[in-house]
Amino acid sequence: MAKEKILVTGGAGYIGSHTVVELVEAGYEPVIVDNFSNSEERVLDGIAAILGRSVPCHRIDCNDAAALRSVFEQEQDIVGVIHFAAYKAVGESVEQPLKYYHNNVGSLVTLLQVMEEQKVHNLVFSSSCTVYGIPETLPVTEQTPVQKANSPYGNTKKICEEILVDLASSGNSGIKSIALRYFNPIGAHPSAKIGELPLGVPSNLVPFITQTAAGIREQLTIFGNDYDTPDGTNVRDYVHVVDLAKAHVTAVARMLQGKVQDIEFFNVGTGRGNTVLEAVHAFENATGVKLNYKIGPRRAGDVPKIYADVTKATEELGFKTTSTLEEAMKSAWDWQLSLQKDK
Repeated sequence: MAKEKILVTGGAGYIGSHTVVELVEAGYEPVIVDNFSNSEERVLDGIAAILGRSVPCHRIDCNDAAALRSVFEQEQDIVGVIHFAAYKAVGESVEQPLKYYHNNVGSLVTLLQVMEEQKVHNLVFSSSCTVYGIPETLPVTEQTPVQKANSPYGNTKKICEEILVDLASSGNSGIKSIALRYFNPIGAHPSAKIGELPLGVPSNLVPFITQTAAGIREQLTIFGNDYDTPDGTNVRDYVHVVDLAKAHVTAVARMLQGKVQDIEFFNVGTGRGNTVLEAVHAFENATGVKLNYKIGPRRAGDVPKIYADVTKATEELGFKTTSTLEEAMKSAWDWQLSLQKDK
C-alpha cells in the first residue's frame, strides 16, 4: 500500500525539518518545498542522515503559483499540506512590513488557490501564540480572545488565521484546516544532525544562549528584569521541537481520518511557563557551562508573560510533551557542538 504523501512547505526550516523526520517515522511520505531564503541546504543532508535516505525537495517559492502547481502535478497523490513557509523575525517585520505581508500572507493565499485547483483539501497551518497579544488571563486557552498584534509578523499570523476562517465559512472550498498555535519551540533532534540554524544574529533566545556558550557571541542580554514575574524576566512556554513536530503528525492523522469539520485551533506548548532566567539556569544545569549574561532594558513589543493551556490538544489530538526544559537545552547544546565540529 502506497504511503500517504504530505507536502511540507518550509520543510528545510527549523520546525519543518523535524516534522519531516517525524512524518517519515510515522509512515507518511513527506515532500519538501523550500526556497532556502531562511534555511540551508545542508539541512537536507541532516534529514537524510537520520532517516537513512533522502526526502524529495523542490526548490521553489510558495508565492510562485506556477511552480507550486507543477509540484502537485509532478508528485501526484498529495493528500495534505503542512504550511510552515514564512518569515518569522519580529524586529525585521517592524522594519520591513511589506516583505512580511507579501511572503507570509501571499504564500498562504497562493497555496490555497493551488490546493483548490488540485483538489487537495487538508491543511495544517503553522500559527503562533502571538495571536493572543498580551493576554488578560493565564494560561491561554483556544477561547482566549485574539488581540491586536504587537508586530507585523504577529499580524500576518492573525490575518492568515482569518483567511482560513473565511474560507471555511464560504462553504464552497472543501479545504479543511488545523491551525497549530505554537508557543516557544526550542531544542534539537536527539541525533544532533538537525536543529535551529539561524542565519545571521539569532532572534530567538536559545540559539543566542548556545552561541554565547560556544564563544561565538560575547554576551547574552536579557531584556528587562522588572516584569511582574517570579524573577522579573519574561515568562514563556518552552516546548521541545520534537514534541512540536509530533503534534503536526497527530494533526495530519486527525485530518485524514475525517475528524475535522471546517477549521480547528490547538495550542501547542507544555502547559507551564518558565522565566528567561530559569531557561538560562536550565541550560547551565544541563550542560555544566556557565553563561556570560547581563540584564538590559526591556525590548519593545515583548509580551511580559504567556503560557498555554494544552487541555484541548491533549484530549483531541492526543498531544503531550515528553521532554523537560533541561533535556531540550541539552539537545540544543549538542546541536551547537556538532555545528562547531563541522567547521
